Amino acid sequence: MNPDFGDVKKDILSVNREELSEYFKSAGHPSYRANQIFEWLHIKKIFDFDKFTNISAQMREDLKRDFYICSLKLQKKLVSKSDNTVKYAYQLNNCFDKTINSDIIETVSMEYKYGTSLCISTQAGCKMGCNFCASAESGFSRNLTVSEMLMQVYTIENELNCNVNNLVLMGIGEPLDNYDNVIKFVNIITDQKGRDFAGRKITISTCGLADKIDELAKLKLSLQLSVSLHSPFDKTREQIMPVNKKFPLKKLLESVKNYADITGKRITFEYALIKGFNDSEDYAHELLKILSPIHCHINLIPVNLNKTFKIIPSDAKDIKKFKNIIENSGISVTVRRTLGADINAACGQLRKQKKVVV
Repeated sequence: MNPDFGDVKKDILSVNREELSEYFKSAGHPSYRANQIFEWLHIKKIFDFDKFTNISAQMREDLKRDFYICSLKLQKKLVSKSDNTVKYAYQLNNCFDKTINSDIIETVSMEYKYGTSLCISTQAGCKMGCNFCASAESGFSRNLTVSEMLMQVYTIENELNCNVNNLVLMGIGEPLDNYDNVIKFVNIITDQKGRDFAGRKITISTCGLADKIDELAKLKLSLQLSVSLHSPFDKTREQIMPVNKKFPLKKLLESVKNYADITGKRITFEYALIKGFNDSEDYAHELLKILSPIHCHINLIPVNLNKTFKIIPSDAKDIKKFKNIIENSGISVTVRRTLGADINAACGQLRKQKKVVV
Protein backbone atom coordinates (compact mmCIF):
# COMPACT_ATOMS: atom_id res chain seq x y z
CA MET A 1 0.00 0.00 0.00
CA ASN A 2 2.67 2.49 0.98
CA PRO A 3 6.10 1.95 -0.60
CA ASP A 4 7.62 4.59 1.70
CA PHE A 5 6.30 3.02 4.90
CA GLY A 6 9.49 1.08 5.57
CA ASP A 7 10.47 -2.52 6.08
CA VAL A 8 9.72 -2.71 9.81
CA LYS A 9 6.14 -3.53 10.72
CA LYS A 10 4.34 -1.09 13.01
CA ASP A 11 2.36 -1.94 16.12
CA ILE A 12 -1.08 -0.80 14.94
CA LEU A 13 -2.60 -0.49 18.41
CA SER A 14 0.17 1.95 19.31
CA VAL A 15 -0.69 4.13 16.30
CA ASN A 16 -3.13 6.98 16.91
CA ARG A 17 -5.88 7.93 14.48
CA GLU A 18 -3.95 10.88 13.03
CA GLU A 19 -0.95 8.65 12.27
CA LEU A 20 -3.23 6.07 10.71
CA SER A 21 -4.80 8.78 8.53
CA GLU A 22 -1.34 9.81 7.31
CA TYR A 23 -0.63 6.20 6.42
CA PHE A 24 -3.72 5.95 4.19
CA LYS A 25 -3.26 9.47 2.79
CA SER A 26 0.31 8.75 1.72
CA ALA A 27 -0.97 5.69 -0.14
CA GLY A 28 -3.63 7.73 -1.95
CA HIS A 29 -6.60 6.44 0.02
CA PRO A 30 -9.31 8.56 1.70
CA SER A 31 -8.78 9.40 5.36
CA TYR A 32 -12.05 7.72 6.38
CA ARG A 33 -10.25 4.40 6.00
CA ALA A 34 -8.36 5.27 9.20
CA ASN A 35 -11.67 5.73 11.02
CA GLN A 36 -12.85 2.33 9.80
CA ILE A 37 -9.71 0.58 11.05
CA PHE A 38 -9.84 2.54 14.30
CA GLU A 39 -13.43 1.36 14.82
CA TRP A 40 -12.51 -2.29 14.31
CA LEU A 41 -9.69 -2.04 16.84
CA HIS A 42 -10.99 0.32 19.50
CA ILE A 43 -14.78 0.01 19.38
CA LYS A 44 -15.47 -3.49 18.10
CA LYS A 45 -12.21 -4.75 19.63
CA ILE A 46 -11.53 -7.17 16.81
CA PHE A 47 -7.86 -8.07 16.54
CA ASP A 48 -7.69 -9.99 13.28
CA PHE A 49 -7.12 -8.10 10.01
CA ASP A 50 -8.97 -10.81 8.07
CA LYS A 51 -12.18 -9.93 9.94
CA PHE A 52 -12.15 -6.27 8.81
CA THR A 53 -14.95 -6.98 6.35
CA ASN A 54 -15.65 -3.42 5.13
CA ILE A 55 -12.28 -3.05 3.42
CA SER A 56 -10.96 -4.87 0.38
CA ALA A 57 -9.02 -8.11 0.55
CA GLN A 58 -6.01 -6.34 -0.93
CA MET A 59 -6.14 -3.62 1.72
CA ARG A 60 -6.27 -6.30 4.42
CA GLU A 61 -3.16 -7.89 2.94
CA ASP A 62 -1.44 -4.50 2.90
CA LEU A 63 -2.29 -3.99 6.56
CA LYS A 64 -0.83 -7.39 7.40
CA ARG A 65 2.31 -6.44 5.49
CA ASP A 66 2.79 -3.09 7.24
CA PHE A 67 1.35 -3.72 10.72
CA TYR A 68 1.01 -6.33 13.42
CA ILE A 69 -1.49 -6.65 16.27
CA CYS A 70 0.09 -7.42 19.61
CA SER A 71 -1.64 -9.69 22.12
CA LEU A 72 -1.31 -10.78 25.71
CA LYS A 73 -1.19 -14.41 26.80
CA LEU A 74 -3.20 -15.21 29.93
CA GLN A 75 -0.83 -17.02 32.25
CA LYS A 76 -2.97 -17.17 35.37
CA LYS A 77 -6.38 -15.96 36.56
CA LEU A 78 -7.45 -15.78 40.19
CA VAL A 79 -11.02 -15.01 41.28
CA SER A 80 -11.72 -13.86 44.82
CA LYS A 81 -14.39 -15.86 46.61
CA SER A 82 -15.26 -12.92 48.83
CA ASP A 83 -15.82 -9.96 46.49
CA ASN A 84 -15.48 -11.06 42.82
CA THR A 85 -12.18 -9.25 42.41
CA VAL A 86 -10.26 -10.93 39.57
CA LYS A 87 -6.51 -10.86 39.13
CA TYR A 88 -5.04 -11.60 35.71
CA ALA A 89 -1.38 -12.44 35.18
CA TYR A 90 -0.44 -11.88 31.54
CA GLN A 91 2.66 -13.01 29.73
CA LEU A 92 4.01 -10.38 27.38
CA ASN A 93 4.47 -11.75 23.88
CA ASN A 94 7.02 -9.09 22.91
CA CYS A 95 5.58 -8.95 19.39
CA PHE A 96 7.70 -5.89 18.61
CA ASP A 97 11.05 -7.46 19.50
CA LYS A 98 11.49 -11.22 19.68
CA THR A 99 14.96 -10.81 21.20
CA ILE A 100 13.49 -9.53 24.48
CA ASN A 101 12.55 -12.09 27.11
CA SER A 102 8.90 -12.35 28.01
CA ASP A 103 7.74 -11.14 31.39
CA ILE A 104 4.66 -11.12 33.58
CA ILE A 105 2.38 -8.16 34.16
CA GLU A 106 -0.76 -8.03 36.28
CA THR A 107 -4.20 -6.51 35.84
CA VAL A 108 -6.97 -6.44 38.43
CA SER A 109 -10.69 -5.98 37.85
CA MET A 110 -12.83 -4.86 40.79
CA GLU A 111 -16.61 -4.78 41.03
CA TYR A 112 -18.32 -1.79 42.65
CA LYS A 113 -21.92 -0.62 42.75
CA TYR A 114 -21.20 1.81 39.92
CA GLY A 115 -19.62 -0.84 37.69
CA THR A 116 -16.21 -2.31 36.92
CA SER A 117 -12.93 -0.62 37.77
CA LEU A 118 -9.73 -1.86 36.18
CA CYS A 119 -6.21 -1.45 37.54
CA ILE A 120 -3.57 -1.86 34.82
CA SER A 121 0.21 -2.12 34.74
CA THR A 122 2.41 0.36 32.86
CA GLN A 123 5.80 -1.34 33.23
CA ALA A 124 7.19 -4.84 33.66
CA GLY A 125 8.67 -4.33 37.10
CA CYS A 126 9.54 -0.99 38.65
CA LYS A 127 12.67 1.12 39.21
CA MET A 128 11.36 3.15 42.14
CA GLY A 129 12.36 0.75 44.91
CA CYS A 130 9.60 1.51 47.43
CA ASN A 131 10.26 -1.10 50.08
CA PHE A 132 6.63 -1.82 50.94
CA CYS A 133 5.74 -2.65 47.32
CA ALA A 134 5.97 -6.12 45.80
CA SER A 135 6.28 -4.70 42.27
CA ALA A 136 9.85 -3.56 42.83
CA GLU A 137 11.15 -6.73 44.46
CA SER A 138 11.55 -8.67 41.21
CA GLY A 139 13.37 -5.86 39.44
CA PHE A 140 12.62 -3.77 36.36
CA SER A 141 12.47 -5.28 32.86
CA ARG A 142 11.05 -2.60 30.54
CA ASN A 143 8.32 -0.11 29.81
CA LEU A 144 5.07 -1.41 28.39
CA THR A 145 4.08 -0.31 24.92
CA VAL A 146 0.88 1.61 24.25
CA SER A 147 -0.68 -1.54 22.80
CA GLU A 148 0.19 -3.62 25.88
CA MET A 149 -1.63 -1.13 28.07
CA LEU A 150 -4.63 -0.98 25.74
CA MET A 151 -4.83 -4.76 25.47
CA GLN A 152 -5.13 -5.10 29.24
CA VAL A 153 -8.33 -3.07 28.96
CA TYR A 154 -9.71 -4.55 25.75
CA THR A 155 -8.94 -8.18 26.56
CA ILE A 156 -10.80 -7.99 29.85
CA GLU A 157 -13.68 -5.99 28.37
CA ASN A 158 -14.08 -8.71 25.73
CA GLU A 159 -13.97 -11.42 28.37
CA LEU A 160 -16.47 -9.72 30.68
CA ASN A 161 -18.59 -8.46 27.76
CA CYS A 162 -18.75 -5.00 29.27
CA ASN A 163 -17.20 -1.57 29.15
CA VAL A 164 -14.98 -0.76 32.11
CA ASN A 165 -16.26 2.28 34.05
CA ASN A 166 -13.06 3.44 35.73
CA LEU A 167 -9.44 2.96 34.83
CA VAL A 168 -6.55 3.20 37.27
CA LEU A 169 -2.90 3.20 36.22
CA MET A 170 -1.76 1.83 39.55
CA GLY A 171 -0.60 -1.70 38.75
CA ILE A 172 2.99 -2.81 38.28
CA GLY A 173 5.31 0.09 37.46
CA GLU A 174 5.47 3.87 37.82
CA PRO A 175 3.24 5.38 35.09
CA LEU A 176 5.10 8.69 34.90
CA ASP A 177 8.38 6.83 34.38
CA ASN A 178 6.81 5.60 31.13
CA TYR A 179 5.48 9.07 30.42
CA ASP A 180 5.38 9.22 26.60
CA ASN A 181 3.69 5.84 26.18
CA VAL A 182 1.21 6.56 28.97
CA ILE A 183 0.18 9.89 27.44
CA LYS A 184 -0.25 8.31 24.02
CA PHE A 185 -2.27 5.51 25.61
CA VAL A 186 -4.55 8.12 27.21
CA ASN A 187 -4.93 10.01 23.93
CA ILE A 188 -5.88 6.84 22.04
CA ILE A 189 -8.29 5.39 24.59
CA THR A 190 -10.07 8.74 24.99
CA ASP A 191 -10.35 9.38 21.23
CA GLN A 192 -14.04 10.11 20.54
CA LYS A 193 -13.95 8.06 17.34
CA GLY A 194 -12.52 5.10 19.23
CA ARG A 195 -13.06 3.72 22.72
CA ASP A 196 -14.07 7.24 23.87
CA PHE A 197 -13.10 6.56 27.49
CA ALA A 198 -13.83 9.60 29.67
CA GLY A 199 -10.59 11.23 30.81
CA ARG A 200 -12.12 12.11 34.16
CA LYS A 201 -12.57 8.37 34.76
CA ILE A 202 -8.84 7.70 34.39
CA THR A 203 -6.53 7.96 37.39
CA ILE A 204 -2.75 8.13 37.09
CA SER A 205 -0.91 7.08 40.24
CA THR A 206 2.63 8.22 40.96
CA CYS A 207 5.16 7.80 43.74
CA GLY A 208 6.16 11.42 43.24
CA LEU A 209 7.97 12.24 39.99
CA ALA A 210 7.50 15.98 40.37
CA ASP A 211 9.01 16.92 37.00
CA LYS A 212 6.57 14.67 35.16
CA ILE A 213 3.65 16.00 37.21
CA ASP A 214 4.67 19.46 35.96
CA GLU A 215 4.65 18.19 32.36
CA LEU A 216 1.29 16.52 32.87
CA ALA A 217 -0.21 19.74 34.24
CA LYS A 218 0.76 21.61 31.06
CA LEU A 219 -1.33 19.21 28.97
CA LYS A 220 -4.48 20.27 30.88
CA LEU A 221 -6.06 16.85 30.55
CA SER A 222 -9.02 15.85 32.70
CA LEU A 223 -7.10 13.02 34.38
CA GLN A 224 -7.31 12.29 38.08
CA LEU A 225 -3.98 12.27 39.93
CA SER A 226 -3.17 9.99 42.84
CA VAL A 227 0.07 10.51 44.79
CA SER A 228 1.67 7.90 47.05
CA LEU A 229 2.83 9.88 50.08
CA HIS A 230 3.12 7.55 53.07
CA SER A 231 4.91 10.04 55.32
CA PRO A 232 4.71 13.79 55.97
CA PHE A 233 8.43 13.94 56.88
CA ASP A 234 11.30 13.78 54.40
CA LYS A 235 13.51 11.70 56.68
CA THR A 236 11.08 8.83 57.13
CA ARG A 237 9.69 9.03 53.59
CA GLU A 238 13.21 8.54 52.22
CA GLN A 239 13.53 5.35 54.25
CA ILE A 240 10.68 3.69 52.36
CA MET A 241 10.59 5.72 49.12
CA PRO A 242 13.98 6.47 47.49
CA VAL A 243 12.29 8.88 45.05
CA ASN A 244 12.03 11.38 47.92
CA LYS A 245 15.79 11.99 47.71
CA LYS A 246 15.37 13.41 44.19
CA PHE A 247 12.01 15.08 44.78
CA PRO A 248 11.63 16.04 48.46
CA LEU A 249 8.20 16.79 49.86
CA LYS A 250 8.42 20.56 49.33
CA LYS A 251 9.07 20.18 45.59
CA LEU A 252 6.56 17.35 45.21
CA LEU A 253 3.75 19.23 46.93
CA GLU A 254 4.47 22.39 44.91
CA SER A 255 4.06 20.37 41.71
CA VAL A 256 0.94 18.63 42.98
CA LYS A 257 -0.67 21.93 44.03
CA ASN A 258 0.18 23.39 40.63
CA TYR A 259 -1.52 20.40 38.97
CA ALA A 260 -4.62 20.86 41.14
CA ASP A 261 -4.75 24.60 40.45
CA ILE A 262 -4.35 24.22 36.67
CA THR A 263 -6.74 21.30 36.18
CA GLY A 264 -9.23 22.04 38.94
CA LYS A 265 -8.95 18.40 40.03
CA ARG A 266 -8.99 17.19 43.62
CA ILE A 267 -5.81 15.24 44.34
CA THR A 268 -5.87 11.88 46.08
CA PHE A 269 -3.01 11.16 48.47
CA GLU A 270 -2.38 7.48 49.21
CA TYR A 271 -1.09 6.83 52.71
CA ALA A 272 -0.13 3.28 53.71
CA LEU A 273 -0.26 2.92 57.50
CA ILE A 274 2.73 1.03 58.89
CA LYS A 275 2.70 0.03 62.54
CA GLY A 276 5.07 2.08 64.68
CA PHE A 277 6.44 3.95 61.69
CA ASN A 278 3.97 6.48 60.31
CA ASP A 279 0.71 5.90 62.17
CA SER A 280 1.11 8.13 65.25
CA GLU A 281 -0.97 11.19 66.12
CA ASP A 282 2.03 13.43 65.42
CA TYR A 283 2.20 12.06 61.88
CA ALA A 284 -1.52 12.67 61.38
CA HIS A 285 -1.23 16.30 62.50
CA GLU A 286 1.84 16.92 60.32
CA LEU A 287 0.06 15.36 57.37
CA LEU A 288 -2.79 17.83 57.83
CA LYS A 289 -0.32 20.68 58.05
CA ILE A 290 1.45 19.97 54.75
CA LEU A 291 -1.70 19.06 52.81
CA SER A 292 -4.00 21.85 53.99
CA PRO A 293 -3.12 24.19 51.05
CA ILE A 294 -4.15 21.51 48.51
CA HIS A 295 -7.69 20.52 47.51
CA CYS A 296 -7.33 16.85 48.29
CA HIS A 297 -8.65 13.55 49.55
CA ILE A 298 -6.61 11.22 51.76
CA ASN A 299 -6.91 7.49 51.19
CA LEU A 300 -5.59 5.49 54.13
CA ILE A 301 -4.34 2.02 53.22
CA PRO A 302 -3.84 -0.90 55.62
CA VAL A 303 -0.41 -1.85 54.27
CA ASN A 304 0.34 -5.42 53.21
CA LEU A 305 2.60 -7.43 55.48
CA ASN A 306 6.16 -7.51 54.12
CA LYS A 307 8.48 -9.74 56.12
CA THR A 308 11.50 -8.87 53.97
CA PHE A 309 11.43 -5.22 55.07
CA LYS A 310 9.76 -5.91 58.46
CA ILE A 311 6.70 -3.89 57.52
CA ILE A 312 3.67 -4.63 59.68
CA PRO A 313 0.14 -3.26 59.14
CA SER A 314 -1.15 -0.79 61.72
CA ASP A 315 -3.68 -2.00 64.27
CA ALA A 316 -7.34 -1.30 63.55
CA LYS A 317 -7.61 1.05 66.54
CA ASP A 318 -4.63 3.12 65.37
CA ILE A 319 -6.07 3.33 61.86
CA LYS A 320 -9.35 4.57 63.28
CA LYS A 321 -7.61 7.13 65.49
CA PHE A 322 -5.52 8.40 62.55
CA LYS A 323 -8.63 8.67 60.39
CA ASN A 324 -10.57 10.54 63.06
CA ILE A 325 -7.86 13.20 63.41
CA ILE A 326 -7.98 13.89 59.68
CA GLU A 327 -11.76 13.70 59.52
CA ASN A 328 -12.17 16.20 62.33
CA SER A 329 -10.03 18.69 60.41
CA GLY A 330 -12.52 18.76 57.53
CA ILE A 331 -10.30 17.04 54.94
CA SER A 332 -11.97 14.20 53.09
CA VAL A 333 -10.59 10.83 54.17
CA THR A 334 -11.40 7.16 53.64
CA VAL A 335 -9.85 3.83 54.57
CA ARG A 336 -9.35 1.74 51.46
CA ARG A 337 -11.54 -1.32 51.38
CA THR A 338 -9.42 -4.46 51.11
CA LEU A 339 -10.32 -6.32 47.94
CA GLY A 340 -9.06 -9.67 46.73
CA ALA A 341 -7.14 -10.48 49.89
CA ASP A 342 -7.50 -14.21 49.22
CA ILE A 343 -5.90 -13.91 45.75
CA ASN A 344 -2.92 -11.65 46.51
CA ALA A 345 -4.57 -8.78 44.64
CA ALA A 346 -1.80 -6.33 45.54
CA CYS A 347 0.17 -5.78 42.34
CA GLY A 348 3.48 -7.55 41.88
CA GLN A 349 2.79 -10.55 44.08
CA LEU A 350 2.15 -13.02 41.27
CA ARG A 351 5.07 -11.70 39.24
CA LYS A 352 7.31 -12.16 42.26
CA GLN A 353 6.09 -15.73 42.83
CA LYS A 354 6.65 -17.05 39.36
CA LYS A 355 8.93 -16.27 36.45
CA VAL A 356 7.76 -17.28 32.99
CA VAL A 357 9.71 -19.80 30.98
CA VAL A 358 9.37 -19.05 27.25
